[in-house]
Amino acid sequence: MLRVAVESAAGLPKKKLGSPDPVASVVFKDEKKKTKPINSELNPVWNETLEFDLKGVPLDSSSYIDVIVKDHETLGKDKLIGSANVSLKDLASSQVKSLPVKNLALLDENGKNIGATISMTIGYEPPAGAVTNTQDQLDGTGGEEGDVTDGGGQGTVTSPGEPGQKLRPRTRKRHNLANKPQDFQIRVRVIEGRQLPGNNIKPVVKVHVCGETHRTRIRKGNNPYFDEIFFFNINMLPSELFDEIISFRVYNSNSFRADCLMGEFKLDIGYIYDEPAHCIMKKWILLNDPDDSSSGAKGYLKVSMFVLGTGDEPPVEKKEQDNDKDDVESNLLLPAGVALRWVTLRLKVFRAEDIPQMDDSITQTIKAAFGGQENKKNLVDPFVEAWFAGKKLCTQIIEKNANPEWNQQLNLQVKFPSMCERIKLTVFDWDRLSGNDAIGTTYLDLTKVASSGGETEDEFSIFIDGVFFTGETENSEMGFLPAFGPCYINLYGSPREFSSLSDPYEDLNLGKGEGAAYRGRILVELSTKLDGKADKSVEEIPSDDLLVVQKYQRRRKYCLCAVFHSATMIQEPGEPIQFEVSIGNYGNKNDLTCKPLASTTQYSCAVFDGNNYYYLPWANTKPVIAITSFWEDISHRLDSVNIILYISNHLQTNLSALKSAVQSKAPDERLVEIWLKLINQLMEDISSVKIPDLEGKPNLTALDIQMKLLRDSVLKNIMKGAKHLFEEATDVNKCLSIIEGWLDKLKQLAEESQISMPDVIIWMLRGEKRVAYTRIPAHQVLYSSYSEQACGQFCGKTQTVFMKYPMDSKKGLKIPIQLRVNMWLGLATEEKKFNHYAEGVFKVFAELYENQAQVLGKWGTTGLLNRSKFSDVTGKVKLKHEYFLPPVGWEWEGDWGVDPEKSLLTEADAGHTDFVDEVYENETRLPGGEWKLAAEPYTDVNGEKVRGPTEIECPLGWKWEDNWTFDGNRAVDERGWEYGVTIPPDDKPKSWVATEKMYHIHRRRRMIRPRKRIPGAKTAADDTGDPEGWEYSSLIGWKFHRQQRSSDTFRRRRWRRKMTPADRVGASAIFKLEGALGQEVDVESKGDEKGSKAEASVKQFGANTPTVSCTFDQSYAYHLRVYVYQARNLTSLDKDSFSDPYVHVSFLHHSQTTETVRSTLNPTWDQTFIFKNVEIYGDPQSLAQNPPAVVMEIFDSDQVGKDEMLGRSTCIPLVKLNSGMDGSPKLLWEPVMHKNAPAGEVLVAAELILKAKGNDTELPLVPPKRGEKLYMVPQGVRPVVQLTAIEVLAWGLRNMKTYQLAPVTSPVLVVECGEERVQTAVIKNMKKCPNFPGNVLLLKVLLPKEEMYTPPIVLKVIDHRPFGRKPVVGQCTISSLEEFRCDPYATIAEVAMSSKVALMAASPRDLHVNIDDGRQHLLEEKETVDWWSKFYASVGEREKCRPYLDKGYDTLEVYDHELESVKQFMGLTDFCNTFKLYRGKNESDDDDPAVVGEFKGSFKMYPLPDDPGVPPPPRQFIELPDSISQECVVRIYVVQAIDLQPKDNNGKCDPYIKISLGKKSIDDRDNYVPYALNPVFGRMFEMTCFLPQDKDLKIAVYDFDLLSRDEKVGETVIDLENRLLSRFGSYCGLAQTYCISGPNQWRDQLKPSQILEQLARWKGLSPPRSEDNGNTLSFGGRLYCLSDFEANKEIHEHLGPPSERIALHVLRTQGLVPEHVETRTLYSSFQPTLPQGKLQMWVDIFPKRLGPPGPPFDISPRKAKKYFLRVIVWNTYDVVLDETSITSENMSDIYVKGWMPGMEEDKQKTDVHYRSLDGEGNFNWRFVFGFEYLPAEQLCLVSKKEHFWSLDKSEFRIPPKLIVQIWDNDKFSLDDYLGAIELDLQHLINPAKTPEKCSLSMVPDGTTPPKSDQFKSLFDQKSVRGWWPCYMDKDGKRELGGKVELTLEIVNEKEADERPSGKGRDEPNMNPKLDPPKRPETSFFWFSNPCKTCKFIVWRRFKWLFIGLVLLILVLLFIGILLYSLPNYISMKIVKPYN
Repeated sequence: MLRVAVESAAGLPKKKLGSPDPVASVVFKDEKKKTKPINSELNPVWNETLEFDLKGVPLDSSSYIDVIVKDHETLGKDKLIGSANVSLKDLASSQVKSLPVKNLALLDENGKNIGATISMTIGYEPPAGAVTNTQDQLDGTGGEEGDVTDGGGQGTVTSPGEPGQKLRPRTRKRHNLANKPQDFQIRVRVIEGRQLPGNNIKPVVKVHVCGETHRTRIRKGNNPYFDEIFFFNINMLPSELFDEIISFRVYNSNSFRADCLMGEFKLDIGYIYDEPAHCIMKKWILLNDPDDSSSGAKGYLKVSMFVLGTGDEPPVEKKEQDNDKDDVESNLLLPAGVALRWVTLRLKVFRAEDIPQMDDSITQTIKAAFGGQENKKNLVDPFVEAWFAGKKLCTQIIEKNANPEWNQQLNLQVKFPSMCERIKLTVFDWDRLSGNDAIGTTYLDLTKVASSGGETEDEFSIFIDGVFFTGETENSEMGFLPAFGPCYINLYGSPREFSSLSDPYEDLNLGKGEGAAYRGRILVELSTKLDGKADKSVEEIPSDDLLVVQKYQRRRKYCLCAVFHSATMIQEPGEPIQFEVSIGNYGNKNDLTCKPLASTTQYSCAVFDGNNYYYLPWANTKPVIAITSFWEDISHRLDSVNIILYISNHLQTNLSALKSAVQSKAPDERLVEIWLKLINQLMEDISSVKIPDLEGKPNLTALDIQMKLLRDSVLKNIMKGAKHLFEEATDVNKCLSIIEGWLDKLKQLAEESQISMPDVIIWMLRGEKRVAYTRIPAHQVLYSSYSEQACGQFCGKTQTVFMKYPMDSKKGLKIPIQLRVNMWLGLATEEKKFNHYAEGVFKVFAELYENQAQVLGKWGTTGLLNRSKFSDVTGKVKLKHEYFLPPVGWEWEGDWGVDPEKSLLTEADAGHTDFVDEVYENETRLPGGEWKLAAEPYTDVNGEKVRGPTEIECPLGWKWEDNWTFDGNRAVDERGWEYGVTIPPDDKPKSWVATEKMYHIHRRRRMIRPRKRIPGAKTAADDTGDPEGWEYSSLIGWKFHRQQRSSDTFRRRRWRRKMTPADRVGASAIFKLEGALGQEVDVESKGDEKGSKAEASVKQFGANTPTVSCTFDQSYAYHLRVYVYQARNLTSLDKDSFSDPYVHVSFLHHSQTTETVRSTLNPTWDQTFIFKNVEIYGDPQSLAQNPPAVVMEIFDSDQVGKDEMLGRSTCIPLVKLNSGMDGSPKLLWEPVMHKNAPAGEVLVAAELILKAKGNDTELPLVPPKRGEKLYMVPQGVRPVVQLTAIEVLAWGLRNMKTYQLAPVTSPVLVVECGEERVQTAVIKNMKKCPNFPGNVLLLKVLLPKEEMYTPPIVLKVIDHRPFGRKPVVGQCTISSLEEFRCDPYATIAEVAMSSKVALMAASPRDLHVNIDDGRQHLLEEKETVDWWSKFYASVGEREKCRPYLDKGYDTLEVYDHELESVKQFMGLTDFCNTFKLYRGKNESDDDDPAVVGEFKGSFKMYPLPDDPGVPPPPRQFIELPDSISQECVVRIYVVQAIDLQPKDNNGKCDPYIKISLGKKSIDDRDNYVPYALNPVFGRMFEMTCFLPQDKDLKIAVYDFDLLSRDEKVGETVIDLENRLLSRFGSYCGLAQTYCISGPNQWRDQLKPSQILEQLARWKGLSPPRSEDNGNTLSFGGRLYCLSDFEANKEIHEHLGPPSERIALHVLRTQGLVPEHVETRTLYSSFQPTLPQGKLQMWVDIFPKRLGPPGPPFDISPRKAKKYFLRVIVWNTYDVVLDETSITSENMSDIYVKGWMPGMEEDKQKTDVHYRSLDGEGNFNWRFVFGFEYLPAEQLCLVSKKEHFWSLDKSEFRIPPKLIVQIWDNDKFSLDDYLGAIELDLQHLINPAKTPEKCSLSMVPDGTTPPKSDQFKSLFDQKSVRGWWPCYMDKDGKRELGGKVELTLEIVNEKEADERPSGKGRDEPNMNPKLDPPKRPETSFFWFSNPCKTCKFIVWRRFKWLFIGLVLLILVLLFIGILLYSLPNYISMKIVKPYN
């Protein structure tokens, strides 16, 4: 628990009116709680305690809280007073239990101190079981190393899916990306590695993204520091990119290639994109072995990654040395406490069904030819491929089976929580020879079949008016692992019909685009197994599981009925149209596996609607289809989905109403009313409609149960939140985002992945060809007996459907057809319920056609050729009356009768009001002879014989308009003839010409006669035609007509017989119509044909299904009015940048067209369309709930060529069922869509009024007319207008591009708004001065009062060309006028917005700067204080600017974006804005129209009084600066670049600056910075230019290349004119102090007092008065004292006189631009929308006529300083004895090696201490390492050539470190490595005083954050001596290799000269002098010291042996001598000769 006791605040600033009502709020980890407000108090005392539940997660060292004090507002948003941030580091380390915070300063939005403070106390109780150490948790791999932390308590390492842990809920942020290929940039920064395994390794990191790999440089050691950034530029679809993977692999470059991979990590790009700011900054990633799932961590890598799309800003990476962030565990990329686990996703693939034929049937055909059985159905060899996170598994292949059973389990091994989200399942057809063909693809989205448990709480933490409310649930851990099924998944793709040609829609089967047809389905189950590795990746499913899954395959019978009410908006007539409805394979008329069903409508021909479209003339007989099908019962799932959709649809409707009310600025009462309705409806819906229980439901899966829990808890949370809002909320706008969050959540909950019932698919067929389709999810039309809300949204309701072309490349540009269809789907057991929904009377007929042909003037069956006497409508299938038998449960009613089909007989004039009859008159001659009538004098255009003009009578209901005349508007001569030659065997000419030649033998002319329909008269179409019901045609085909003509050769008539249900009543009987009607086939009659009875029935399949229709006895007449007012922002399709738009308005089978408005993108049509009698069948009540839409298609009228489509929009009419209903419809902006992308808006409304019979009086009044036929939009509907003045400041044109290759020389500007327009004077000379002569124009317009209706302002630039041509050379539309509205009486004084330019009037004064003779002092200061000190002081890097801050010098503002982006400077457009001018047709779809120039100007809008007597308000644009050209000096300071895009192969760049201004340019190529992505330039450039001509300053960064062309990295453009004209003084920023010398010397041309005088003049204030020797100053009615400003400031010798200082202090309170550095983003034409890096810089502009400017700043970069590291190696101790001597002693020949990383070539080593027997070595040896060091940045600067062929030295900045290694010397083999230590000189490990105290525990292991006193910096200490341990890695554990005693000393160059020392023990051997080491005598090299070898090796070891041998020899000698002399002695003794 975290408790914050908020005590009090003091010194809050006053408001303008009264005191604030302060309220304090505390934010901790996105959770916010606040105190009660205290009314009007500047020193409030709250004394309230706010408690935060930590949810079991202890604080870590980076935790903090934000404290915010706001001024409480009862209405509207609370205003920020100040805020502060408190770090909880001390609490986290548990050093204290409570933390008092007293008088903490509050800061404003910009981080400035506001002088107020706040006090509080924070208390912390760690959660139970949390470890009190700062170490947050053990290594996150599941704790193989033991789960005890060093605090002694049990560490908690849990696995996903177990209670006690949450995966992070992911919020998707991808919806706003257009789904088209676009540019992305992925930046990956590899910073450093930690704890990489192995000894003496050389790691290198490879980063692989989208097929591109970059690698780092090779480093050494286990903790390498890389700091390299890689850029990946990609152009692809966002959806594809987000499934791509970033992989990091660390290799050991020392090792053999086979085992060099040390560890890897993979991550989805989509995961990064979903993170805040699309980035992951400085996170540690855990590397692991990809092959060994059980192994632990293989080290860590610290990385930053971000994904930049179009318009994204790259996040700013703070480069500070953040040591606490180096705590790996609390900064792992995975959320703390989530262990990466290996899990197995077990995907069971049981079986598939309905797989379409995929293979050619050659073998089958051969078989059939030999009398075998042809079996087309099974021509497919399917297998399933599963793809997840780069892994792919396949099932076995089952040959020749359309319903295969695989029964295999695929085990996908993945790391969990996985960064990848979708399993892709594709069913392929295996082919021996060619590639496998995809049958269908589907995706299993793991985010939808698993839950992290976070959704329920995290997403519902809402913050309303300061009350923090979290929806907690009792069971808050709702998470569950991925689970799915067993359940069928449907596959969709291209149409099923097999053809041996290539499939044009093949991509649909690979999952690209929406599948247009059902392609079968597969039964799968997914479960997740934690831990343990599967033995096999593919295994068979045990038979027990197969039995279990049987019950999931139980089918029930479903009935589907669809009634087609209308088919309209057909674009062209053509072959007759038929519709087919299918669900799965049921109803597909070409599929032979299901029973034939009444699934197709009758054929109908389209009829013209009299204006633009065609429709199917069904009148009162609507076609019906009825299908029965068999599916699993998943009603419990679909009911839940429908219920949630029901709730969310209500919410969506109410939310849209609320939004449009907010947009149209409705009064508060109205807003509250809508808002209350929304909340009440939501609460009522959730409480009244319950999601069905799952008890006893069939087909229950694990996922069902989890989803039910999840849905219940989320609905409960929304309910709580709604109650809370209802009670607490005050501000509607604040709640909108919360409610939108709820809506998103509901939509997520309504996504059900286990839907095994396929979508209903409607196909439109033209003749026999499939043309267009639409897919309707089954749940939308499903009937549910559970509750009314559980029924589908369109169940039994008529819905409007726009059909689509499959894989439409034009993206819906043309609609094939618009349908109104009513569908009902339900269980067969509930079919009686359908009767309640059905309207009209259902009739069922069997039908066939009788065919006859005319031979020799007689009708009969002889000339029928291949047709049967009786056939189906297509004429292809032979039928007989006797074939037909009614289905079971049906019987005949009446007998066969002739019944002609009306809708197939379309006369050419049907639907037209005007018509032209045509006849061709033909003549022939012999070559050169006289013309005579031809043999067939009168024909049609194809040469077929027709009646002559005299025989053609005017049909009934028509009247002739004119006599017969010839048509002269063609390629004919003056009498209408055209001539031709016949070429045998033809008897007619193929081509015709207009001039007569001698050889022509044929001629013809077209005779025409117009006729007009008589309104209201009976027409021929109303008569019955042929009395016997025949219909005639000249050719066998589709075109039939009623009346016989002389050219007809073929006729037919339709016979029908009605059927009725035998035993049931009501519409549901139609569901019994299964099977074809022809059950008894006369086999004998087919004896001559090969085949059998079965084959014959197949041949007739589908043709003889009964036709069902629904007849309405009553139609209702409606009166429709459509009000089309205007459109805005349409796309331009003409070359002149405009379009000529008109609209086709279509409603059902009526359409009308507006007039065309010429050359505009914002047309105002102001038209009312009256459709007087619209006949609609069906119940008016149901129509009112679901009215048909009015569809508007907007076209661009073209004089030449076809009119192009601009877009389509729909509008739902307001239905009035009785004329008493009041309320006129409200005009609303409806979006116009063009190829699924927004293309403007149209302002429309419509009302549909039910007419009482024969009563037209109650209709609304006829609107006023404009012209003869056009009705205007009536009052009450059209917007209310007011006379408004628009003042235009037309300043000038800039950067105008050429038009038709000639420059724009004499342009004028035309401003149009509403119906008004004004024009400027002509610019005489664009080159000399591109400003307009008269700057201000006034426009008086009637504009709507409501902002949402205001028309845009259109600017057109027209050039004056020779010969009086005036082309439009550029245009711009300004759609929102809100920002230009102003109060004309408010701004009387603040008119002159200019800055320096107004000074041009003032004469330049001299600027005197006094320079003292403090030269010597200044030189010293220059050493320590430079401009960079000021820069670093300003960005807060204090250690880089030590003495600067103490002197109290200025700092500057460092903006992390462009100066134009700083809010308070209004983009520097306060004087005038810059509007881009466009031109031309938008040729390609992706690019924006071309920018051809800029217009500088501004607008002011204000209402004018209605009374002409009242004087108009004062004008706004007065006292403008002179619009003349002037010369200026421009200084460009370029400080440094950040994160440049690499341009060289080595992943680096050699950048330099190139500047262009007007015609001048500076190229700084000589000063390029080699191999740098963050180069420090420190360059200043000075140029002169003329403004405004040279206003664009371009600063580009180029990459230097020696051989090839230099490449541009990116550039930025600054508008200098805006900077000069802006009143914010952006030409030269104001310094903090006025210095006349020193590093901050004043650099402006004017002194502060002069600038202040000007400011007073511009603001219309009295000039400032200075008193008391300039110590006080009065300005703007206030008195300022210098002592107030400089109270706590250091006064130094550089300051100027007080009068100037106080003027400057006052100026700095006026909101002018301060002295600054701005960060500008670089862009390149190569990727125009993506940043290529940033540039820190600033610009000063000085007009020359104001005198010379002050001296420029010197910003040259700092130089590195030379330092020396002296290391004395004294002794070693406890070194591992690695060798065994000849005498089998353990010993080592020790030497020590050392180097500084980055300077490996300067490795140094001691002499060898031979034969150390006890691990002790004595050296007294000195290493001296020289290195370049930047003290300010605490990094070493290493310059070296990377390769011998490199041109330049690369500069690296690396932390100063020393590596010391102990080695064992071997003469004849490689030396042995014994151990090493890496010492960071900045954070030096404190050494031990004695070798005994020295141990491995001194070295941190990298996972725990170090204690602060553990490290010291050698640069501060200068010298240190002691013992350090050296260690080596063995099997992942550290082992001590020895201890080494060192002295480390750092000296700079000066000290090194004063106290020299040599390397080793060389001269000068001093400071200190090193004596040769006193090594024991035993230390020597045997080869060179034979005596010592004897002494110490031989003698010491074999001493006693030698002595023993000597003694033995002596004894033996003695005995030998004895034996020798004994006989002599004895004999002498015996003989005694001398006796």
